[in-house]
Amino acid sequence: MPMPIYMDNHATTPVDPRVLDAMLPYFKDQFGNASSRNHAFGWQAEEAVEKARKQVASLIGANSKEIVITSGATESNNLALKGVAEMYAERGNHIITAATEHKCVLDTAKRLEKQGFRITFLPVMQDGLVDLDMLREAITDKTILVSIMYANNEIGVVQPVAEIGKICKERGVLFHSDAAQAAGKVPVNVIADNIDLLSMSAHKMYGPKGIGALYVRRKGPRVQLTAQMDGGGHERGMRSGTLNVPGIVGLGSACEIAQKEMPEESKRSAYLRDKLKDRLLAELDEVFINGTMERRLPNNLNISFAYVEGESLLMGINDVAVSSGSACTSATLEPSYVLKALGAGDDIAHSSIRFGIGRFNTEADVDYVAAKVIQVVKKLRELSPLYEMVKEGIDLSKVQWTAH
Repeated sequence: MPMPIYMDNHATTPVDPRVLDAMLPYFKDQFGNASSRNHAFGWQAEEAVEKARKQVASLIGANSKEIVITSGATESNNLALKGVAEMYAERGNHIITAATEHKCVLDTAKRLEKQGFRITFLPVMQDGLVDLDMLREAITDKTILVSIMYANNEIGVVQPVAEIGKICKERGVLFHSDAAQAAGKVPVNVIADNIDLLSMSAHKMYGPKGIGALYVRRKGPRVQLTAQMDGGGHERGMRSGTLNVPGIVGLGSACEIAQKEMPEESKRSAYLRDKLKDRLLAELDEVFINGTMERRLPNNLNISFAYVEGESLLMGINDVAVSSGSACTSATLEPSYVLKALGAGDDIAHSSIRFGIGRFNTEADVDYVAAKVIQVVKKLRELSPLYEMVKEGIDLSKVQWTAH
């Protein structure tokens, strides 16, 4: 078994060899600029880009003319929120999002707040889902955009997107969804889900890093955005810059493979995820799953091991690549803001580990990871006086602690 074992597929995924094979010709022989309309090199590149655009659109039930190429979901999210805010400022200044969104949405919203926009950060319920009644109440006649992610990057919870989209449509409000974790993992259809703008990244579905897309609805309603990058007017004026042809080809190839293999891959991922979950729950006590299991990405398991520090556990299983929280925030020792939003205390939030099963993980990987985690958790708990007290039947909430 190759070591270390990679189980952090929410942070990024390895490029599928088939995707790499599709990309390679566009680094060397077919190196043209897709905007060069006067010769064969440019025509080849443009043809490759348009093919990829169709592959991306097909994955999410869109039209290829609605796909704007970006550098990834972070840029797509920035373009969606800032682009709508500037374009529709005369109509209203209110934007609604959720407390558990990815940092790039939360930070973009906070920047807009400093510019005078009013932002509502909806709380989530204990299972990680948005309360639809609370969303309805939050919408006002000044609301121009609702941005709720399709699936959470830490706990894998899949929001009731179609219902959210329906509420937005009824109220004449644009709906944006960050689908970086969902696209290619679960069926996404922008028409059925009533989505007006949708963000995605290639590197979350076995494509290359640094490339992604933003779906922008063309009719019913036609969505307009103020560009955030000025230049040659590429991407119908919404995102200037020379197109990354090899990356775009990789994005398209990754989307096509994901669409074809999703039914079987989802089933396989869920089987491996559940095998890992069942083994951990069977052999360890004081273990808590974060977020609902009923509405969840098939490859996600976010689990807290009480009386164990997440960082200590990560060091103990250093031949397994997992994370405590999202990759974008795991450099900090602050407890996960996502878990805190679910009502978890600092102790439980600090003891959480995110497992992301991937296309190339095997049953042997799961067996090894489960055994290693169980071994290390038991060892760390032997060193924990709190765990010992709990086992002796002491209610920690009633203990009078003395400061020294």
